[in-house]
Amino acid sequence: MSIPILLLIFIYGVDTIQVMRTRNLFVPGKPFTLSRSKLELFLSCPRCFYLDRRLGIGQVQGPAFTLNSAVDALLKNEFDIYRRNKEPHPLMIQYAIDGYPYVHEDLDTWRNNFMGVRYTDPKTQLTISGAIDDVWIDSNDELHVVDYKATSTQAELTLDAPYRDAYKRQMEIYQWLLRNNGFSVSSVGYFVYANGRKNEDLFNGRLEFDVEILSYEGDDRWVDTAVQEAHACLSSDTLPDPHPACEWCAYRKEAAHYETT
Repeated sequence: MSIPILLLIFIYGVDTIQVMRTRNLFVPGKPFTLSRSKLELFLSCPRCFYLDRRLGIGQVQGPAFTLNSAVDALLKNEFDIYRRNKEPHPLMIQYAIDGYPYVHEDLDTWRNNFMGVRYTDPKTQLTISGAIDDVWIDSNDELHVVDYKATSTQAELTLDAPYRDAYKRQMEIYQWLLRNNGFSVSSVGYFVYANGRKNEDLFNGRLEFDVEILSYEGDDRWVDTAVQEAHACLSSDTLPDPHPACEWCAYRKEAAHYETT
């Protein structure tokens, strides 16, 4: 039994270890697939990342955002109508965006949560994957990554909130993936935001949305370093320190303190 497992048994108890995941775990020296969301987990907290991908103890998952998924599916259906005709969506015309939804034979694969756009880093043999929402192409044959978001707020929509930094990194990883697959990708991407109205007099079984487009100029130069650091983290036999702001690690620490006393 490895040292990290013994450490976890000491901290969390045998019962916890017995129910941990044993499949799809990183094994040093072997190729491994890492999703975009798991790379984001590494950036958020190396310890939670290590527990998840190396030891099989993931964070407890909350309920699925099914309403957001419905908005995502409807936006894809709508933009696909204009994709088939190679025409700009009215929103693209409204925001003076050059181009139209991109037509590619692998688009359905790129959108699939279990496949996505993939690239294997030759230095680490980590395959990074990410499921994109959409891609647009402009008159210069450059691709623009597009991400759909759903919210409900009366405040002005911006990308300035701290938690939306993860949205920006998400887009930059998608740009990085497409570039490493040989595509010419613009640094400018777009967030299509569906904002649910809460000030209507009647519901009548309908939720109305205002749809806006926010542009973002990404910079994916950090991704290579992040992939290599994530690989080094997983390859170590030492449990990494938690991120100082990680609420999960703070909870586990406090719970373990009282459970052991």
